[in-house]
Amino acid sequence: MGRSVRYGDDPPRNCQPKSSSSVYLPMLCPIELPADINLLPIAPSIAERLTWMRTRIERFQDCWNQHHAAQFVAADYELVYQTLTWILDHESLTSRRFLEWGCGFASVACMASTLKLAAFGIESHPDLIRQAEQTVKQWPADVELFHGNFLPNGAEKLTYDPTLPSLGHDGPSPYDEWGMDLEDFGIVYSYPWPGEDEFHEDVFDRFAGPDAILVMFIGPNEMRAWRKKSDGDKPRRC
Repeated sequence: MGRSVRYGDDPPRNCQPKSSSSVYLPMLCPIELPADINLLPIAPSIAERLTWMRTRIERFQDCWNQHHAAQFVAADYELVYQTLTWILDHESLTSRRFLEWGCGFASVACMASTLKLAAFGIESHPDLIRQAEQTVKQWPADVELFHGNFLPNGAEKLTYDPTLPSLGHDGPSPYDEWGMDLEDFGIVYSYPWPGEDEFHEDVFDRFAGPDAILVMFIGPNEMRAWRKKSDGDKPRRC
């Protein structure tokens, strides 16, 4: 499993392949996130929208028996925004297409649009995709949403654990309809369920394009960021 970056941790010293295989050599290199990333400024307009989002999400959670999406948990959107702004300021992108896996209310996709990324979001739950559509309309933001399964075809073969929540998502895959593959996105964001982070990393590692970036919110005060290196790259400092 890739090493998470917590505030106050020493940064990873070297980029090493995440694991090895006789068939496929994964090449995810950790991006060193600064310990004080949570102190980066947040634009007042973004802060206002996130306060509005928090109120909407709390109301939604209070009515969980009506929408059957009781498991929805919001990320720390301020921290996610700070991480995205830092990455855009310090890391190169192969593409400005941004994809949010399991977008929920599409808060992160809307922030990405505000940061002038071409934002896309995928959500399988029918009640959550309706909330996402409302967010995009009222933010307002330019986000393309899809009601379906964010996993690329064949991704389920990367795990032997059939109980992972991501494997239970119904619905079509958006990639064919969009006419794009996962490798066409420069940044992918996810908030994996506990124990599912390595699976998300493996899916990204297998299907994303060279030099694409994966950003994950893991939990309170914990973000993780990876860059996928091409097969010809030797492990090196990111």
